[in-house]
Amino acid sequence: MARVVVMGVSGCGKSTLAQALAQALNWRYIEGDQHHSAANIQKMSAGTPLNDDDRADWLHTLSGLIGQATQAQEGLVLTCSALKRKYRDVLRQGDAALLFLHLQGSKAVIAPRMNVRTGHYMPPSLLDSQLRDLEMPQADERILALDVAQAPEQLLQHALHHLNLLSEPTTSS
Repeated sequence: MARVVVMGVSGCGKSTLAQALAQALNWRYIEGDQHHSAANIQKMSAGTPLNDDDRADWLHTLSGLIGQATQAQEGLVLTCSALKRKYRDVLRQGDAALLFLHLQGSKAVIAPRMNVRTGHYMPPSLLDSQLRDLEMPQADERILALDVAQAPEQLLQHALHHLNLLSEPTTSS
């Protein structure tokens, strides 16, 4: 069983894909945003971007949840923006083999989604800061890039296919 982080900027569809993936695999799902402190939520709600210090405890909490699933050998799908390499490194402390599904898209695709969603504390005004902070994952990171312009069903199929390929035993000649 694997541990997977669905990552990307706010409004890219992390929760939608993560919930569908967890359900398809019958794995535990954790919405990373639910583990932000009240101070972080208040700051974002006011339109102020979080800084690295704001995110530190949150990332360590998520890494701990990943570590618990790793020790229990449970499948886990977790959402987290994971915008910077150092954030992903903290999350990997919970599972060195952690897989990231990176939902990528342009502001032109993501902004309209943020403008119509309800019940989320992250205002559309913070999208620019998230795009600015995003450090694209590198080749040495276990990552699958997915284009958010695709339908959620297509993204789910790509993710399931990728996870299936990772779990297949390799054969030697």
